[in-house]
Amino acid sequence: MSPGILSISNPKLSLNLLTKGEIRQLHSATLEVIESVGVRFPLPEALNLLEDHGARVNRDTMVAQIPGDIIETYIAKAPPNYTLAAVNPDLDLQLDGNHSYLGTDGCGVEIIDIFSGERRRSTKQDVSDVARVADFLDEIAFHWVPLSAQDCPPESRALHELEAIWSVSEKHVQTETILGERQMQAAIEMAAILAGGKEALRKKPVLSIMQCSVSPLAHDGGSLEAGLIAAEAGLPVGFMTMASCASTGPATLAGNLVVGNAEVISVLALMQMAHPGCPVYYAAAQTSMDLRTGAYTGGGPEDFLFGAATNLLADFYNVPLSMGAFATGAKEPDWQAAVDNSFSSFMAVSTLSDMLLGAGLLHGSRIFSYEMLLMDAEIWSILHAMFKGIDVNQESLALDVIREVGPGGTFLTQRHTLEHMGHLWLPTLMDRRPYSVWEEKRDGVREWALARARQILSEEPSEPLDPELKNEFLKIIEIVEQG
Repeated sequence: MSPGILSISNPKLSLNLLTKGEIRQLHSATLEVIESVGVRFPLPEALNLLEDHGARVNRDTMVAQIPGDIIETYIAKAPPNYTLAAVNPDLDLQLDGNHSYLGTDGCGVEIIDIFSGERRRSTKQDVSDVARVADFLDEIAFHWVPLSAQDCPPESRALHELEAIWSVSEKHVQTETILGERQMQAAIEMAAILAGGKEALRKKPVLSIMQCSVSPLAHDGGSLEAGLIAAEAGLPVGFMTMASCASTGPATLAGNLVVGNAEVISVLALMQMAHPGCPVYYAAAQTSMDLRTGAYTGGGPEDFLFGAATNLLADFYNVPLSMGAFATGAKEPDWQAAVDNSFSSFMAVSTLSDMLLGAGLLHGSRIFSYEMLLMDAEIWSILHAMFKGIDVNQESLALDVIREVGPGGTFLTQRHTLEHMGHLWLPTLMDRRPYSVWEEKRDGVREWALARARQILSEEPSEPLDPELKNEFLKIIEIVEQG
């Protein structure tokens, strides 16, 4: 287990991507879309709630047209900050608008095998192994379920994934793979066991729930059902838009933001209608369709801009954000992956997005790579150092030691250097060796990252789950599988 969490807070760097007037324009356009065009809610319970609260509902199309003032009224009921609890309280995450945290990506379906190097389908053991490596890294603050446990039954797969992570890690878990009532109720039971009961879970939500909208302007019935059940239990719930320019959203970036925003705030308002004051969060991973192939890009300037803009919208609504960053279309941990993941994370952190997702996956979040996970952690470490900015004060100006060293001297032997050199960033993976050393060994970041991951997996988990709790988890899963 990592000794702490490397969050970014009180940054000296910031980015003003949108003016207050532009944010207000996006909001007004969003309300117009929700009221005049509507959003599809394919769940009778959701349609009933919306109709009871003043929406115009078409039962045939399952589209609800919700007046803007109703959206604003219910969004305002969402708590602006709360805590994502961990099994270990020292690893709790404060969602207070002043911290950015990094999580793993999800939910991949393939993995580059850590020993053979071959690409294959992911299994439950892979979920556990990735969680162990992520648990070791200070840069990784929480787990998204990184991979699909494809060797487990579909009806219980998401529960097996939770059990695999909780068996080896005490960090917070956010899952995006639970659909429908049965799996959601079972997941709540499992989380309640860790928290000390269902009432304790409300105060200590060790699990948060992510659902995805169906762009443009629609939701999934199973996602809505699971989200409402989770909200009733007090678990933080977020809905992610993945609207894509020129396909599931307008070709213009502003128009795409409007479509995605309409999807998210309409369903967050629904959650507040059902359970006023329940913890919710905005979630987004908007992108642009590749104009040559029509595929999901997983990177590029549009993605980077969306990463900053959606946090400004979340701040406008005074709710936390879970942002898809570190997304890349690269097929291996290469130049493209580094460019995508560096720019996307920089833009998201520049507006202090609360939660960043994406560490470890390649090829549009399909393939997990241990090398990429370690490299992404190094990128986060760089950002952590950069966003501290430059302190300018009497001590940091260093006038006394400059006078003492004078022209042509060296600062290496000075006490001032000894006292302050610990603040300078040191890489874990970046290669700063002399060229001659590299030329002789011909190794580098990918080899080192892989070796480090293998070393972590060779050790026993530091805080394995109590066997009695594990058995309780497995009993819950068995009941679900038996139908």
